[in-house]
Amino acid sequence: MKPVALDWRYRMAVASRALAAIFGGYGLAVAATLLLSQILPMARSEAVVTASMLGFVVYAAAVCWAFAVHSGRQAWLGLLLPALLMAGLAWWLKGAAS
Repeated sequence: MKPVALDWRYRMAVASRALAAIFGGYGLAVAATLLLSQILPMARSEAVVTASMLGFVVYAAAVCWAFAVHSGRQAWLGLLLPALLMAGLAWWLKGAAS
């Protein structure tokens, strides 16, 4: 069987999804942790620990999302837009609580 030569565009698409999974997923997990630590209805220390543990679940789901969608653009947008919305809401809640 003859090996198939992979096109450079395919390699860039996989690299883009991998970067979206790594960095976009990390950003989404951090934003979710920030937001959850502020809105969970429990003691502050318990909310932070619970939000941190849920951040690992969010990161794993983000990695799966990055490789499940049809395009790299959809992977980036599907990770960065919710991350920006959650980070903005967490920032707004932090300012409102002060």
